[in-house]
Amino acid sequence: MSDDAPFGPDRHITLAGPLALDGGGVLAPVNFAYETYGTLNADASNAILLCHALTGDQYVASDHPVTGKPGWWTRMVGPGKPIDTDRYFVVCPNVIGSCMGSSGPASLAEDGKPYGMRFPVITIRDMVRAQAMLLDHLGIDRLYAVVGGSMGGMQVVSWAATYPTRVASAVIIASTARHSAQNIAFHEVGRQAIMADPNWRGGDYYADGKGPDAGLAVARMAAHITYLSEQGLTEKFGRRLQNRDAKTFGFDADFQVESYLRHQGLSFTDRFDANSYLYITRAMDYFDLAEEHGGHLANAFRGSATRFCLVSFDTDWLYPTTDSRNIVHALNASGAPVSFVELSAPFGHDSFLLDVPDLNRVVDGFLKAGGQ
Repeated sequence: MSDDAPFGPDRHITLAGPLALDGGGVLAPVNFAYETYGTLNADASNAILLCHALTGDQYVASDHPVTGKPGWWTRMVGPGKPIDTDRYFVVCPNVIGSCMGSSGPASLAEDGKPYGMRFPVITIRDMVRAQAMLLDHLGIDRLYAVVGGSMGGMQVVSWAATYPTRVASAVIIASTARHSAQNIAFHEVGRQAIMADPNWRGGDYYADGKGPDAGLAVARMAAHITYLSEQGLTEKFGRRLQNRDAKTFGFDADFQVESYLRHQGLSFTDRFDANSYLYITRAMDYFDLAEEHGGHLANAFRGSATRFCLVSFDTDWLYPTTDSRNIVHALNASGAPVSFVELSAPFGHDSFLLDVPDLNRVVDGFLKAGGQ
């Protein structure tokens, strides 16, 4: 085990493991990259675990070292904000399988070469078990709350089901307890775009310095559409042309929305690894919490004392309100305490990352009601 310092910004640690995986494999050692904010109190009772989404990372409230952009949830996390770092100790780890320092396809295997596609296939529950190992090392036995949106929300419900005695409160935002056929279909389009890129080379591209950027960009473009709403796209772009007065009658980016998507795709390749995209989307597609508990979602929460808060958005068609209601119904059936709200926002699935003041109010009120 190595750890230069357990708390503070930009932490890296290697734990011996082993981490047993749902797919039958074992990961050892297990590398973690994580950020912390605030101060852990004497009895370690004020810790909040923040779980990031598919293309997120540990830089929730600090500048990203690659892009230089502010953290992905600075509007929510910080002194005096809903997740108040003057009150709570916040831990945000990079999930295993990702590419910002935690164990993933780009990590070095025992032979000193990147794993590539030799990295074991992982699940959402594997990510959660790994996070539990990290918290054990940090001396955090019980979490004041686990909070996450999108794939982060999947981790939250998995935490509540896997470690019910370790989670006092759970905040699940714009998420689901299982991936639908439509969700899987969109992910498969992205994976095929990556694997069809000649620079993918079966995932063995690290030594050449040139990965499947074109395929990864297309995957990002397709996925990004699902994060938005038709209303939001129409208001932001409509059919307006990009830096021209007339159509070119060619295949350049005539429309603003085309130019926007191309920019999103190209900029994504600067900060994300294509193999990680394959592994994490596959983990999301395998996620089915009911399947893990005998086919009945309520079984996942039997006897749980965790307080739950679920939030959906009326324009989110990727994880629509019905997905949140399914979790709420299961929690009701299991007798778990739960509050639920559907918020109105024009931004689609990405609403949880954008300026929706009502979300701040809900999260702030729920966390404070927990008594910390």
